[in-house]
Amino acid sequence: MSTPENPRPPFPPFDAESAAQKVRLAEDAWNSREPERVSLAYTPDSVWRNRAEFVSGRPAIVQFLQRKWARELDYRLIKELWAFSGDHIAVRFAYEWHDDSGQWFRSYGNENWEFDAHGFMQRRLASINDLPIRETVRKFHWPAGRRPDDHPSLSALGL
Repeated sequence: MSTPENPRPPFPPFDAESAAQKVRLAEDAWNSREPERVSLAYTPDSVWRNRAEFVSGRPAIVQFLQRKWARELDYRLIKELWAFSGDHIAVRFAYEWHDDSGQWFRSYGNENWEFDAHGFMQRRLASINDLPIRETVRKFHWPAGRRPDDHPSLSALGL
């Protein structure tokens, strides 16, 4: 369980502003591609379903993310708030990456998140589909790291 000593604001119950802030904080962390940093947003016993893989606990999250980013090269992610209620947030997202052969992909998906009272995510359910794309149709071109504030959203990009 998480503890109140290191809370992760904003806290539930979420309103439109705090839910959107939580989504952007998650996007920023994932775009860092730092597994340990990302794992700290989750409860120590957090439970995930990511595609067909089931992960539980921060050490397993770190291992999962290390494997993911070793395979998904030049990863760039955009998340967008879809819905929220109480301690739940629904997100849609897309990310672009390439494999070690140079094949580019745009991965689309939805996530359902559940938070504890201290702002830690205790459950993450992700459904993701990969679409092979040509490098010439990529839309996410910012330098590695945080997406610039002036970069278009998923909706603005028509995704």
